[in-house]
Amino acid sequence: MSIPIYTYDAIIVGAGLAGNAAARELKNEGKNVAVITKLHPLRSHSGAAQGGINAALSSADSIELHEFDTVKGSDYLADQDAVEFMCQKAPETVRWAERMGATFSRKEDGQIAQRPFGGQSSPRACYAKDRIGLTLLQTIYEQAFRLGVKFLDEWYATDLIYKDGKVSGIVAFHLRDTQIAIFNAKSVMFATGGYARAFKISSNAHANTGDGLSIVARHGLPLEDMEFVQFHPSGLSGNGVLISEAARGEGGKLFNSKGERFMERYAPNALELASRDVVSRAIVNEIREGRGVGPRKDAVYLDVTHLGKDLIMQRLPELRDLAITFLGLDMIKEPILISATAHYSMGGIPVDIPGHVRKNNTEFVEGFYAAGECSCVSVHGANRLGANSVLEALLFGRFVGKTMASEIDDIALRPATEDDAKRAIDEINWILNNNGDERVAQLREELQDTMTDHAGAFRTEESLQVAVDKIKELRQRHKNIRVDDKSKVFNTELQEALEFGHMLDYAKFIVESAIARKESRGAHFREDFDKRDDVNFLKHTMGYMDTSGDIKLDYMDVTLGKHELKERTY
Repeated sequence: MSIPIYTYDAIIVGAGLAGNAAARELKNEGKNVAVITKLHPLRSHSGAAQGGINAALSSADSIELHEFDTVKGSDYLADQDAVEFMCQKAPETVRWAERMGATFSRKEDGQIAQRPFGGQSSPRACYAKDRIGLTLLQTIYEQAFRLGVKFLDEWYATDLIYKDGKVSGIVAFHLRDTQIAIFNAKSVMFATGGYARAFKISSNAHANTGDGLSIVARHGLPLEDMEFVQFHPSGLSGNGVLISEAARGEGGKLFNSKGERFMERYAPNALELASRDVVSRAIVNEIREGRGVGPRKDAVYLDVTHLGKDLIMQRLPELRDLAITFLGLDMIKEPILISATAHYSMGGIPVDIPGHVRKNNTEFVEGFYAAGECSCVSVHGANRLGANSVLEALLFGRFVGKTMASEIDDIALRPATEDDAKRAIDEINWILNNNGDERVAQLREELQDTMTDHAGAFRTEESLQVAVDKIKELRQRHKNIRVDDKSKVFNTELQEALEFGHMLDYAKFIVESAIARKESRGAHFREDFDKRDDVNFLKHTMGYMDTSGDIKLDYMDVTLGKHELKERTY
């Protein structure tokens, strides 16, 4: 059976905010671009963002304050040149989305409404009730579609065509019939999102399996700062479904089983609006010390009843619906139960500001770009501020699209051949034909339990070593998997097996990087090394996976700037 080869100027993998924005810019410049996505663009996880998009718009705020808050929030691991670029371009990005048709909530004078968010000096999060992600995603997707961007949804990207330091396309298969195809292109951009589904309790959609990261790593390319996984303070108890920081931004308060507003102990100035890592650890600690609430005593109370029905229905209607649907609790009438949930990946595919993917600390891959949560330009460092992720995805997606459009004519198309699909075909055939006795669902559950229990909000060398050993065991057992569905039509069992292989890869990066970082910084908290160590660890982790699956760690300097290193307190 011959393998079809399709040729484009640019291929984008992933159709969230970053992918859509890049595709729109490429098409606007007359380039032939296609977007490969395993689910419909409007089901992309960008649509789940609730709280807002940051930009210093008001007279009481400034771009420099936005920069400072971001660098401080990152626990000084963010690259300050990238932070400066993002914060300076933030107002323009919001105005661009507004002109595209995004409907922001407004103040009485007609200006875009902004709410407070954790770790920020001024109300800066521009919002659309509590559904900013969906508002922006629909807007940018509509504009990309209007220009004629080709969207190929329900196509699963399985491999990158990478030779001699250059990328020339991807290999993918159609979920409808498992038909393999090669998409040959001058340039490729990954916008494949985050990987928090590796944890048991997660705010992420089931599609967030980190495929893009593993595909990159399997070619010997680095992943950066993978130990930094953000736990959001407010996931609904038991399932992790997100309750936006907007609830605390509007004035929500946290209480333990004793009725104490416990954030007074952990962040006496900022209280519930300290940075996310601080609030998450406070919640987990209250539960660990026996002051949890709920039937399993594994949550704390989030109380917004004092805000009143009118404000809640005006600004937080979807959050209310979520709590009613999943907990049976109405936040207008009573506190709801929340606990920390795996939420966001600060690390990822290392890129520079224009989006070029790094081959190592000093070299870049020709024709390969990344943006959004799967990338690491390091505007978030060790901890992301709320509402900076939507900004990063939209801003860098758009900017990287412009970069690709400007560089594409200088890149020669390297013709692909059917041989480029061999690795992807071999992996699919192995999964379908392997008749072991291990089930992917069971192995995945064991991985998620291990990552939550041993590589979560609190870590020690001992706990991380348990995770390292367990992942090693799971990798061995993975060789003995079996899928019962051998068909070619919408084989979700095959897809889940492929996704689990990716999860095993990047989980190894997380735990190996975390063991080596013998300090506490941002979301990475080591109870056995509970202080930040700028002498030894003010540096980015660069991990490389060899053909046997072993991880080698190197480090890269942090780009410092005008914001001097200080102790981070709230």
